[in-house]
Amino acid sequence: MTILQVEGLGKTYTGRLGGSQVRALNNVSFSVEQGEYVAIMGESGSGKTTLLNLLAAFDRPTAGRVMLQGKELSAIPEGELAAFRRDSLGFVFQDFNLLDTFNIRDNIFLPLVLAGKNYVQMAERLQPIAQKMGITDVLTKYPYEISGGQKQRAAVARAVITGPQLVLADEPTGALDSKSADGLMDLFSQLNREGQTILMVTHSTKAASHAGRVIFIKDGELFHQIYRAEATNEQMYQKIADTLTLLATGGGHE
Repeated sequence: MTILQVEGLGKTYTGRLGGSQVRALNNVSFSVEQGEYVAIMGESGSGKTTLLNLLAAFDRPTAGRVMLQGKELSAIPEGELAAFRRDSLGFVFQDFNLLDTFNIRDNIFLPLVLAGKNYVQMAERLQPIAQKMGITDVLTKYPYEISGGQKQRAAVARAVITGPQLVLADEPTGALDSKSADGLMDLFSQLNREGQTILMVTHSTKAASHAGRVIFIKDGELFHQIYRAEATNEQMYQKIADTLTLLATGGGHE
């Protein structure tokens, strides 16, 4: 079943005085099936962040549309967007976005509190997730008291505790050391095997090698896609590296 459908997506930014225009995305189309794990890659300025903002309904496209389980995001009234994101999407950011004034448990509970869940319901949801993330022993600590890897695992717990249709991850390993990054990618793979649909924007070839499909964006357009099929992570790594070299040296489109 198709979870996410992107059709002819375009985004053009106009200067403050209505002068020059910058085309960030042009006619991007792809779909994501339920249970897929997709990575999006491209050089800085390629349009990856713009694409992620449109998929998260943080911004509106100037052309095309984004459909999440058949609902067009640009048709959702502004006043309903926050609740829609909270109920349908999970977010994992490079800088964790944890609140220092809340302990880890309360940071993870936040989307459930906003959704009006009671404490018993929240605690029941948290226990198995915290065990899976390996953070049961830090739930009463504050973000500044734990490691970067633990912070990101807490952020992942917060992203999945609502049971989102889609997890959007923006450079999730960008602020982690290599050991913590490897652990996080193993965790993402486990979540995906359990059925969670994940779309991740990353610069990291190693992180992307865990995905089942990698979409490459160049100059605001879809450049190429590669699929895992039966490839190992090492083989995916090499395929991604080869494609990035082609992208950087000006090779042709897909």
